[in-house]
Amino acid sequence: MTPLSKVLALFPSLVMALAATCVGWLVWVPGPLPALALFGTLYVFPLLAFHIHQQLFPLKDGISNLVGEGYSPWWGTHQIQLVYIAFPALEIALRLVPGVFSAWLRLWGSKVGRHVYWTPHLELGDRSMLEVGDGVVWGHRVGISGHIIKPRRGNLMLLCRRVRIGSGVFIGAGALIGPGAVISDGAFL
Repeated sequence: MTPLSKVLALFPSLVMALAATCVGWLVWVPGPLPALALFGTLYVFPLLAFHIHQQLFPLKDGISNLVGEGYSPWWGTHQIQLVYIAFPALEIALRLVPGVFSAWLRLWGSKVGRHVYWTPHLELGDRSMLEVGDGVVWGHRVGISGHIIKPRRGNLMLLCRRVRIGSGVFIGAGALIGPGAVISDGAFL
């Protein structure tokens, strides 16, 4: 693990520590400034960190090794997004207002069409590796991941590929969609 990998492994803890500080501030001195700081800590700070990371270490489709001397851009993006995986309520709240979660994913680099219905209990592992057409309906407890890791010759092989969902697709409850999946327009899964 590179020094940068070790530093970024602390990113979720940093976000949670800052959020706890903001909550304490909000309890101690109620008002708009601590509430705004909490919002910025939970939603703006990780997004900015992601974009800076993408400028320096762009995440690309392909196969790489996680163990070794080289830095894995996927590792950094995963650590930045980990707070939303660990605390899904942060994004579930965004899904309650039509269009907000789609806009949120676009900010992370996903391509999301219009009139997409996101159920509250959807799990998304890689926010920047998703392309979704218009009028897609997601079922309960769908899982989407743009990566997979598997042991290989004393190392961990990482495969990253964009997930592409066409327009007018219905994805039923409990579906798991992996890296490189392409679902054609109008499909029922």
